[in-house]
Amino acid sequence: MLGGDHQQSQALAKPTFSEVQASALVESVFGLKVSKIHPLPSYDDQNFHVCISRTKHTTDSPAEYVLKISNTESSKTPDLIEVQSHIMMFLRAAGFPTASVCRTKGENITSLVSIDSGSEIKSYLVRLLTYLPGRPIAEIPISPQLLYEIGRLAAKLDKALEKFHHPKLSSLHRENFIWNLKNVPLLEKYLYVLGPSRNQEIVRQVLQLFKNEVMTKLSHFRECINHGDLNDHNILIESSKSSFGDAVQQVSGILDFDDMSYGYYVFEVAITIMYMMIESENPMHVGGHVLAGFESIIPLTPVEKGALFLLVCSRFCQSLVIAAYSCQLHPENEEYLMITAKTGWKHLQQMFDMGQKATEEIWFETAKSYESGISV
Repeated sequence: MLGGDHQQSQALAKPTFSEVQASALVESVFGLKVSKIHPLPSYDDQNFHVCISRTKHTTDSPAEYVLKISNTESSKTPDLIEVQSHIMMFLRAAGFPTASVCRTKGENITSLVSIDSGSEIKSYLVRLLTYLPGRPIAEIPISPQLLYEIGRLAAKLDKALEKFHHPKLSSLHRENFIWNLKNVPLLEKYLYVLGPSRNQEIVRQVLQLFKNEVMTKLSHFRECINHGDLNDHNILIESSKSSFGDAVQQVSGILDFDDMSYGYYVFEVAITIMYMMIESENPMHVGGHVLAGFESIIPLTPVEKGALFLLVCSRFCQSLVIAAYSCQLHPENEEYLMITAKTGWKHLQQMFDMGQKATEEIWFETAKSYESGISV
């Protein structure tokens, strides 16, 4: 992911391993024989879906994995990736549907692989995670009840991480990490990619409001570790039949812990609301359902609640501006990078035009309806 000091090097940072090279990595680093492999979409790392050939030594092991090859910049922060991997293991042990981390032949959870590209030697951190079942939320219609459950999940995750300890936990204090909501003002240096437009004007106004009305209140927010990217492609859903015979949707996987950092409870719910709006047919009502679920576990304080509207707008700005910038670096990955932009600009403009008061009225009334047992 983009960091404050790494903008220029990102064009060179994304790994470009072929399927043959990726297969060889799985066999040499993890000692598993690959039967099938294909690339998965990713932002600035490289991921592969890997199927393993069964042997008498691996009959009890999973048959499917995800090979994650971190970009050259992220690979320079092994402590951070180690902490993120241990968080996945911690959450899995606590009952969350996160991937298991596969050990290397040397019993490590990561391996640093160096590749000679001809002009220079590049190093990449490599991990192997178990493949999780289910379909991304982006591919299914989301019911109000599912939005509520996702809000609960976001809060439960942050709550569980209060008990997580690791000697390298300080690596989650990522000062110039551009995806941390606290660092929204860093977007200013990328605004040129939008050109003169209404979109740029809205982003400029959001950034100014953020500086005036959010930065001044950060000390009043309750701090925690954030997943930071509970988007509609990072939450997997599986359908099952209830005892009454009707279909029940439940979360079967939480993906992508690469954006984890120290933040605040209100950041997590704002990020989740924003991403759940992306594919919704009724985006302005999404916030109330997610908020109700989140507050059933962690009620927000009045000052946190008062910042929610601007935080959701700010996350739209982060996602949309960084996607436009990344497209200039990686035009070959435009389809994946611009997923949010398909509806995101429209939703941001709608929120901005409605204003904070009208938007909050919808969200807070919807959330309040859950207290009486009648959700709207």
